[in-house]
Amino acid sequence: MSISTPVPATLSRPPVWAWPLAVLLGFPIGGLIADVIVGPVDSFGAALAGGLIAGAVIGTAQWLVLKHLVPWLWIAATSVGMAAGLAVGAALVDYGIGRGDLMLMGAVTGVGVGGLQALVFARQRISGAVWWAVANPPAWALAWFVSSYVLSSNVEEQFTNFGASGALLFAILTGLLLELLFRRVESQARTT
Repeated sequence: MSISTPVPATLSRPPVWAWPLAVLLGFPIGGLIADVIVGPVDSFGAALAGGLIAGAVIGTAQWLVLKHLVPWLWIAATSVGMAAGLAVGAALVDYGIGRGDLMLMGAVTGVGVGGLQALVFARQRISGAVWWAVANPPAWALAWFVSSYVLSSNVEEQFTNFGASGALLFAILTGLLLELLFRRVESQARTT
């Protein structure tokens, strides 16, 4: 049995509100769980473990929306991508909490998450998957930028990911891209 399936003949498109809801729930809840279990992202190990936990929660929330298009592998890709990206990004900025540090850490995390998620899209023959990899790093950086203003009083807690304010921006940016990808998938399904 293969974990890769071709693009469905009829797209079971999620409701427009589903992706933003998944992002708005997944990021804060994943970050909170990682913070409670691992604590602050102040070392390579904490970043790796915190990213793995938060990424699993975020990936699960996203997968629940996309499960008609992508296999459960999406959850693993998100978790591993976030763990690797956060561990490298946080170390790169020496676990700093300045606005620029958070944005760079976010961009590197976005490379990990977006890259592995794009591979899942590509395995499913979803046209334009490369754009998902390209769009995620700036979306993660901008989300951290927004959250750095909202979390300014407690940013020293060194969270694994941005909060609800950044998640809202992330949901809008990536949601628009998903709309374009869905249109491509629908077009592919009509031509096959």
